[in-house]
Amino acid sequence: MLRNALDGLTVVDFTQIGAGPTCTMLMADMGARVIKVESPDGELGRGLGPGWIGEDAALFHGFNRNKLGISLDLKSTGGLAVAKRLIADADIVVESMRPGVMSRLGLGFEALAARQPGLIYCSISAYGQTGPYADRAGVDGIVQADSGLMSLIGLEGAEPCKVQAPIVDVMTGYVAVMAVLAKLNQRARDGQGGQLDVNLLNSAVALQQSSITSFVADRELPVRIGSAAPYSAPNQAFETRDGWVMIAAYMPDRWTRLCALLGIPHIATDPRFATSALRVANRQAMVAILTEVLKTRNTDEWLPALRQGDILCSSVATYEDVLRHPQVAANGMLAEVEHSEHGTLRMPGFPVDSAQANARPHRVAPSCGQDTRQVLREVGFDEREIDALRQAKAIHCADPTGGGGNSRAPNLA
Repeated sequence: MLRNALDGLTVVDFTQIGAGPTCTMLMADMGARVIKVESPDGELGRGLGPGWIGEDAALFHGFNRNKLGISLDLKSTGGLAVAKRLIADADIVVESMRPGVMSRLGLGFEALAARQPGLIYCSISAYGQTGPYADRAGVDGIVQADSGLMSLIGLEGAEPCKVQAPIVDVMTGYVAVMAVLAKLNQRARDGQGGQLDVNLLNSAVALQQSSITSFVADRELPVRIGSAAPYSAPNQAFETRDGWVMIAAYMPDRWTRLCALLGIPHIATDPRFATSALRVANRQAMVAILTEVLKTRNTDEWLPALRQGDILCSSVATYEDVLRHPQVAANGMLAEVEHSEHGTLRMPGFPVDSAQANARPHRVAPSCGQDTRQVLREVGFDEREIDALRQAKAIHCADPTGGGGNSRAPNLA
């Protein structure tokens, strides 16, 4: 199990909102000691709701479990000195400032690497550390638009749409973890750290591996076709009498079985639909024929019949359905975290070996500055020094509220 795979590593986390916190949360899930650094006002992600858990956004809790939380004013001499002390004891720094900001603070890779050649320094930005857009800020929605991803989503003639979950942020967080783990392996061989340039734009382009490769091959811009796949058919949601059913029956045998099951076996050999490519070309006619039959029954009537015929299918689930999903429960993918003030919090847990991983306790996301005093003690500050830093407003120390809560995989029945 991976929950202790990174035991003994220390990560200093200067990130906020989605991409960086996803990266550092996954490392914390795998046992790294992650010290999340926030300003005295807290990171921006705390204010991005609804929903809300107390005064903080639920998404903040979703991206920041298992971390220690400290609060520093990096514009102050004392706060900057604390940051440098933390980094001196760290294996990994992850930051998501606009390129150049960390260097201006004296916390850039070059300055730190001169003293710590083994330091792994992961920089997460919107567009990258160099190039014409390097100094531009960007967030998930902007990069969904700028990367072409929004050109794929929705229906022709309708307004542009984006994936409502911050998919580029989360993808970027996973890419960053991949990069850090690869660099750790390389460091084990040569002892050298290095800077990693991870950005939302690259991650968004990588998400579109098949679409962009196809466009480069034939120079045909993709058409927005809702739930349908541009490369295969039938592979989309179809209307039933009371809702929708997603069907993927583009393989030859499944296409033949689907037509037989729907009572239209002659359609399987119709020259317009003889191959998946022909069905893509004649999608509108195919959809009309299949929908006419599928609208004669409810979704819950079609699903068992389709599965009996080995046709890949699913209802179009809501989040209420996901919370009741028997396989999500069997996988233990939703964790319950006990918060001392707000009770049980539920969120997606660690996704690998999930039943075992999420049966182990998770620590709830920290309140702003919750662990400042503890962490500073651990890196050698005494009480007099800590109090002086607090008086100078270089640090913020909050009383612990909700930290160290336990989690378990919930019973979703």
